[in-house]
Parts: sequence; structure tokens; C-alpha cells
Amino acid sequence: MKKPNFLFILSDEHQKHVAGCYGSDQNVTPHLDALARRGTVFSRAYTTCPICVPARASLATGKYVHEIGNWDNAFPYNGSERSWHHELRDNGITIDLIGKLHYRSEEDDNGFSQEIQPLHVVGGVGDPLGCLRDDPPLRKRRDGINNAGVGDTTYQQYDISNADKAIEWLESRSNDDAPWALFLSLVCPHPPYKVEQKYLDKFNPDDLPRPPQWRQEDWPQHPHYQFMRRYFDAEEQHTDAQIKNLIHAYYGLTHFLDAQIGRVFEALERCGLEDDTRVLYSTDHGECLSARGLFGKFTHYEESGGVPMIIAGPGIPAGNACSTPVSLLDVHATMYDNFGLDTPPHQNARSLVELANQTEQSRIVFGEYHALNSENGSFLLTDNRFKLIYHAHQEPQLFDLAADPSEVNDLSQNPEYAAERERLVAELFKICDPEAVDAQAKADQRALVESYGGSEALRKHGFFENSPVPGEKPAFKS
Repeated sequence: MKKPNFLFILSDEHQKHVAGCYGSDQNVTPHLDALARRGTVFSRAYTTCPICVPARASLATGKYVHEIGNWDNAFPYNGSERSWHHELRDNGITIDLIGKLHYRSEEDDNGFSQEIQPLHVVGGVGDPLGCLRDDPPLRKRRDGINNAGVGDTTYQQYDISNADKAIEWLESRSNDDAPWALFLSLVCPHPPYKVEQKYLDKFNPDDLPRPPQWRQEDWPQHPHYQFMRRYFDAEEQHTDAQIKNLIHAYYGLTHFLDAQIGRVFEALERCGLEDDTRVLYSTDHGECLSARGLFGKFTHYEESGGVPMIIAGPGIPAGNACSTPVSLLDVHATMYDNFGLDTPPHQNARSLVELANQTEQSRIVFGEYHALNSENGSFLLTDNRFKLIYHAHQEPQLFDLAADPSEVNDLSQNPEYAAERERLVAELFKICDPEAVDAQAKADQRALVESYGGSEALRKHGFFENSPVPGEKPAFKS
């Protein structure tokens, strides 16, 4: 019996709460919601790292960031560590890529049968300024936040082209006898927070919800987030109108993303491939949208560390919600399972197909962050109810997600939850020694900084806010 084809769609920076199948009442993602109705939604899905390059390297290899050393956006995947795409290709399965990879270079053997208009890190280098951990440069991002609203961007044009290429690709596969895999990687709703007027017109900004702890008086005062807000130029709260406009633009941008995905789904059905193809949708990390006073990703809170994860197709229960904790690591095992490969995936990875067909399983999921504007590494450990956010050299945080899904009540110092805290810390240390991992990340980053001439040389070179699309030049800032 023929194995199912596999269409894997990955977006960039999609907050799961901005999706109908995750509770939004704004009809922001009608095509993803339709996918959810004919498949399974994972309500507790997480990134392995809430920033692009490490998350994508971990996704490729099925390994944790500290196991592969892709610490931040200056340590891109280069194909030297075997990936699930290598495994599929070398077993005779066509696995093509369309869109954003954020790996080192197209010249590397990244494991794909072909890469179609790939987006890789700038100059094969990425963002080494993010390696400055003690006294990082101030990232002046207020203008991009305050000027959110109507506008066209190269990211939107790139995603339209990516969807066009995916449609052409599917049309060429309608008569294939052998199973195939396509990795379609879109870049929206990643900032800039701009979108065409017609997508903004779908939403009344006054009806859009605000995220947890968006008011300055409610911001968590843990030193980890104080450090982040300082160096992201976010110590002063943006105005209510500015935040409302940004959230409005983000909803419009997410609706734009869904429209491109819908075009691809229509082609899948039109080509007679829907019944023989499993479709998996996720994103590399979420988006804060002003939660805790932050914008972008970078944290392990649900809005940033949590991700949407939806799978549908042959053998997947329809209209199903699975509460077993999962992560991007599980994509690795899912691909092996789908194509019947014998090579064992990461010991902590599980097939999403398998989990979708089971009742809730007791499980631990792990994530970490060692990138820009973090003084110390932070680590996520979550089970079916509790979440531990462990900060190297600082106090941890503990949340009861069943009672407190917005994560506003830190239980880490509550003696009634001391046993839960210690249990999760012990589970964390089974995976890694967080202080030792933090030291290794910082040592590798210092060495990289020195290889580029030191801190001052990097500061003079400047940084860019968003990776350019193919053919576009990066716009550096000082």
C-alpha cells in the first residue's frame, strides 16, 4: 500500500491564539480552521527555541539546541548534522523545499532534493550581534511597532510567490505513483507589521483582544524580562492606540497568511491529492504582541513559546483535539513514521500521527533560549499541567496552566507548590545541566564574536531587523 504524501507548511511567528481553531472568534484563519475540522489540533504544542535559526536547526535535526550548538541567529544549520530531509532524500523520497529555511547557505547540502527560492541567513553569517550577551546593543524597534498598519512588504510578495510555486509543484505531481514530501515554508506573519488594506478591513481593531499583562503596571518584574525590555527599547509602554494598531496589523497579516495557505489547499484538492496527502501546519515560534511588555518572540510564555500544530489526512482522526504536550522535535519522528523509515529519531521525539490516534499521554516537553537580549539562558519544561521556566543563575517561574492559562500567577515561591517545582527541576536536569549549557553557549558566542574582530567591530557593522528575501539587500542599523 502506498505511503501517504506529506505536505508540511511552516509559517514564521504565528501566535496560536490568533487562529480560530485555538479559540479566536475573529475568523482570522478560515483555511487553517477547515484543516483542523478534518484533522487533529494539538492544544499544547511548543517550539524548541523561540527564535528563528535555532528553532529551524532543531526542527531539521530532531535534536535540542544545546545538543547541536545552534545557539542563536549567528549559528545557522549548515547540513553537517543529519536531518529528516537527508533521511527522506537518501531513501529515494522526493523532498523539496519552497521558501524560508534560515540555514547557512544554498551551497550546503541541506538534505533536500531541491530548494526553490530559499531564504537563508544574511551572507551565510546571520546576526552575530546577538552573541553579545552581557552588554548588548540597544535594538531600537519602536518605529516599526508604532507605525504598524497598512502597507505592502517584500515578505508578503515573497509568500505570494511561495504559494504560486507550491501550486505549480502540486500540479506537476498529480500523476505521481511514488509518495513525495513538500516543505512549504512561509515567512508571514513575521514583522514588519504591515499588510494590505483589504486584510485590515476584515477586522474591527476595537474587537481584538489584548494579550496577558500588556499594561505596564502588570509586567512581570523578573530580572530576565527587565533585561529584555531594556535592550529591546521597551522600558516605556507604547500607547494604547499604538498597541491596538499593531494587533490589528498582526491579525490582518495572519489573515493574509491564511489566504495563501488556502490557495495551496485548493490546488491540493483540485489536483486530486487531498485524499492521499497528510498535511501538517505549524510555525517556528509565536509572537508576544505586547504581552509582558514585549514584542516579537524570545520568551517561553504561551504566546511566544507555544505554537499552533495541526495535522490532517489519511489515518488522522477528524475534528479531534489532542492535549498531549508536543513540540517541533516531533516533526522528525512524524516524517520517519509517515514514510516507514527504520532510522530511529531522537529518543524524545514521537510521531504526531501516533499521538493523534491516542488518548492524552503523560509527557514532558523541553525548550531553551540563549539568543539576543538574554543575560542568561532560559529553559522551558512543561508536562500535562505545569510549566517551569528555569532561568540560569536566577529564580525560576512556575505556572499551573490548567488553573492559570494566561500565566499571570507565578507559583515558584509558593510553599504549597514546592514539590511540583522540585519535581520539574529534577526532570530538567535529566535533560541537561542548565548552568553548564548556559556557560557553553556563552563561550561559543564569545569565540564567534572574537572571530569577527571583537565586540566593537561588530557594533560598528550594525544589525538588520529582518532577514531579506532572495534578491533583497539587508538594511543595517547602528
